[in-house]
Amino acid sequence: MGDRPSILNIAVPDFSAEMTGERSFRLSDYLGKKLVIYFYPKDNTPGCTTEAMQFRDLHERFRQAGTEIFGVSRDSLRSHESFKSKLGLPFELISDTDEAVCTLFDVIAMKSMYGKKVRGVERSTFVIDADGKIVKEWRGVKVPGHVDEVLELIEGLG
Repeated sequence: MGDRPSILNIAVPDFSAEMTGERSFRLSDYLGKKLVIYFYPKDNTPGCTTEAMQFRDLHERFRQAGTEIFGVSRDSLRSHESFKSKLGLPFELISDTDEAVCTLFDVIAMKSMYGKKVRGVERSTFVIDADGKIVKEWRGVKVPGHVDEVLELIEGLG
């Protein structure tokens, strides 16, 4: 994490990906809005479920602040649709099975799981302003208190 260059105030290249709601995500479609794009390891796991529910529970406040939320993982669209339905998520989930979006945001890392090193998604959140630039990034996110911190930043952007 410490060797990674900062990507703050850098415009995110336009990209597209499949997402829930039978739509495709295209970054350029959201210019003029603030975005929260959060990356998580896997649908239906404890930390990821808690994080999604916290974004869900504060969704209306994010919306009032002119912000759209998108969750991203390597899970399939089918898995995402089920996860979204099960939790009643009011925002869409982006399916990144080929890791193109994860690679763009540099969130694939070696992690330790049960004593073994595995490649996986590092829990990370990015706030993108109305001009398409990253204004804040969180990497190696710990779930408790994180969504509140993101909302506080968003509400401070005006």
